[in-house]
Amino acid sequence: MASFNEIINSGKPVLVDFYADWCAPCKMMAPILKQVAENMNDTVRVIKVDVDKNGNAAMKYGVRNIPTLILFQNGEIKWQGAGVLQADQIEQIVKTKSRV
Repeated sequence: MASFNEIINSGKPVLVDFYADWCAPCKMMAPILKQVAENMNDTVRVIKVDVDKNGNAAMKYGVRNIPTLILFQNGEIKWQGAGVLQADQIEQIVKTKSRV
C-alpha cells in the first residue's frame, strides 16, 4: 500500500477523512463519502485516517475536531473543513477547489 505522503502528492485530488471509531458524526460521514466517490467516478480518491491510530498526521494538519475533511492535490491543501457535510456540498468543493 502506498504511503500517506505518496497518496496526497498525487495529481489526482485526494479527500482525507480524519475520523475516530467512537465519533457519531464520523459514522454519519462514511456513507456520504462512499456516495461522493461513486458520484465522482474516481476523479477523486477518498481515504480515511483514524486520529487515534495516526495522531501525528492529525497534529501535522491541525485536526482539532472530527470529522475533519482535507482536500489535497499535488501535496497541497486545497480545502479543509470540519463537521458533517452532504455529498453534493463535498462534490462542489472538490470541483471548485481542485483541478478535476
